[in-house]
Amino acid sequence: MSLDWASYASVAGSSLSASVMALAGLSIWQNRRRQRPGGAFGEDAAGTVFLFDGEDLVDASDAGRMLLGCDRLEGRTAWHRLLSFVAPRFPDFAPRLARLPELGRFVLSAEGPPPLTLRAEWRGGLIRITLREAGEPGGGALDPISQRALEDELGGLRATLDEAPFLAWRAGPDGSVTWANRPYLLMAARCDPADAEIGWPLPRLFAPHDGNTRRGALAPQDRDAPLWFDCHSLPLNGETLHFALPADATVEAETSLRSFIQTLSKTFAQLTVGLAIFDRRRALVLFNPALVELTALSPEFLSSRPQLPCFLDKMREGRMIPEPKDYKSWRTRVAALEKAAGSGQYEEIWSLPSGQTYRVTGRPHPDGATALLFEDISAETTLNRRFRAEIELSQAVIDTMEEAIAVFSPAGLLILSNDAYRALWQTEADSALGETGIVEATGLWQSRCTPNPLWNEARDFVGTVGPRQRRSGEARLRDGRPLRCRFVPLTGGATLIGFSIRHATPGQPRPEVARTTRRLA
Repeated sequence: MSLDWASYASVAGSSLSASVMALAGLSIWQNRRRQRPGGAFGEDAAGTVFLFDGEDLVDASDAGRMLLGCDRLEGRTAWHRLLSFVAPRFPDFAPRLARLPELGRFVLSAEGPPPLTLRAEWRGGLIRITLREAGEPGGGALDPISQRALEDELGGLRATLDEAPFLAWRAGPDGSVTWANRPYLLMAARCDPADAEIGWPLPRLFAPHDGNTRRGALAPQDRDAPLWFDCHSLPLNGETLHFALPADATVEAETSLRSFIQTLSKTFAQLTVGLAIFDRRRALVLFNPALVELTALSPEFLSSRPQLPCFLDKMREGRMIPEPKDYKSWRTRVAALEKAAGSGQYEEIWSLPSGQTYRVTGRPHPDGATALLFEDISAETTLNRRFRAEIELSQAVIDTMEEAIAVFSPAGLLILSNDAYRALWQTEADSALGETGIVEATGLWQSRCTPNPLWNEARDFVGTVGPRQRRSGEARLRDGRPLRCRFVPLTGGATLIGFSIRHATPGQPRPEVARTTRRLA
């Protein structure tokens, strides 16, 4: 089971604070050990003692050297290492130290546990600093096993935080940094190489902020691009514990996504088809300018990310959808539209009260999103209606002709016929259009006429590619009536074949039934 960041930070911060206090106790215990003969401090060197010449370390007791060794950051002087321990616990140390030559000495106390006392003395131009547990000059030593256990725990915690792949630091109520792990200090040195030796006060890399989480950037001098971090904060023992996790991959992904969306938006902006994409919660997340023109909805309304039912209700108010008979049926229709669009089965023609005609198509998108496409097909619909009207007019015209007419496409399919043709050859209206070829048609004609090679020539004429000349010929129906046929090439490779029954004129003898049909001219 994994801990969240707040739990981890609380445990890590509390353990580190307890271990630092334990280290201070160990340092005081070490101070009570007997000093080496001939040391620089004499016989009163109980506690953790340091002797400085300015900021240069002259000598230190065993406990003092042990305390300085707790700081594993390379490149820091003994003076900065001591300040990193003293300054957070004794806030008045720096201003009092500046007056030490005037004062001669001063004593500061810090609340524990355990309570600590700092004594600073001016001795012939040297600074002597002593740290010890307040009120207990001697006694109370830990046994070696307990000491070893605390040292191991502190070393493990320190190594863990120093090797962590994130920045960690603690800040006081005024925002000053009171503690930081090794990655934080190394990053501070990268951001300001002129001050590679990080001293006290510790540099503040991120500006103070309210809230628990935010994103910030740092600009190391050894990189051209900034480094991004997600900063998490939580209170701990009167201070604030901060963690900064690397977020470069997240920022790069978000930047790529924004660039991709901008590219899509620019592409969609050139489309004449209105596009509306709704996420899995059916909120509008993307639209193009064509949608504004086609739906008459304001960009402000569309930018407010309306839900799909609200979007359609707004279109209904603007009379941009077919008007339903009642509102209840309209809401049912909206629910059906949403379900059908989500499965990619919605496509409908909307005839609007304004006379416009829209084709509306629903398409599913990844992660449960849905896209609606609005296409104005008013011109196409008007053209189709006009074309259909012209075809109906043409059909009505040829239906009035006494000559039986059949028109074949370049592929040899029957595409047009009139009433006289259907009466002559006894076929149903439009039943064979687009399905009957010249072979089937000549087979029908041949079955209702006496044998005649004219039908073979008719098949050849329809199937001929290239220039053709008009032809005519005669055949005879089985009831003896003569039938005149004409073959006319049309534009685009089509062919018209006309049939007319020849009637005998008054005074003209009736031709014999067995008369041979005249061949094509």
